Amino acid sequence: MQLAAATGLMALSVAANAGVTSTWTLASDYDFRGITQSAQDPAVQASLDYSHDSGWYIGAWASNVDFCASANPSCLDADYEVDLYTGFSGTTGEDGLGWDVGLIYYTYEESDYNYPEIYASLSKQWFKAKVWYSNDFGGDTTAGDTPAYYLEANATVPLPANFSALAHVGYSGGDYWKDLDRAGTGREYVDYAIGVGYVMGKFNFALKWVDGSDLKESDGTPNDAFSSEARAVLTVGTTFPWR
Repeated sequence: MQLAAATGLMALSVAANAGVTSTWTLASDYDFRGITQSAQDPAVQASLDYSHDSGWYIGAWASNVDFCASANPSCLDADYEVDLYTGFSGTTGEDGLGWDVGLIYYTYEESDYNYPEIYASLSKQWFKAKVWYSNDFGGDTTAGDTPAYYLEANATVPLPANFSALAHVGYSGGDYWKDLDRAGTGREYVDYAIGVGYVMGKFNFALKWVDGSDLKESDGTPNDAFSSEARAVLTVGTTFPWR
């Protein structure tokens, strides 16, 4: 109910402020770095964003989640996630090299898992490389600060007839994952995705094969909670206001 109210306010804000945009996405699964955040169930996601001519932007993003698809009393029993972020982006000179730096704070309903990340990216035409770093990945669910980083490369190659080829590879590393490795419950790992995108009018479609199974300890978890197994993910999204 709270998530529905929040996303409803996003739509009202877009209608009232011409400089604000909101992107809505329906996904067959909420994938995060190769790991499902919705127990491989569908997710409804929405963002509210404001960007200034200077390159500064600020926004919020929300999605339903399912970390507790079992009777395990120690799991993270959250129904939704809300992320807050701000940063600066721009393009350098005549070569069209894009850049983006920012800070994001992940929050989860009634959870100690909340944590921050900083990020930076460079992009050129169809290619983007990005690095993420958190000084306390996992928030208060871990003992003390547990740093982690994520490196990723993404390609969106235009094809004829409004299609595009999509590719992604990422690497999760740092003390957080090394601690899990020592405990026998995780490890540093690689995830990847390949797929195809299609634009039809105001809507963006994507069908991807996502694989995080290099994180072997999560490859096929009970009830698919935090599963890293390979799977197909379909998304459709649109950005308001329509122009």
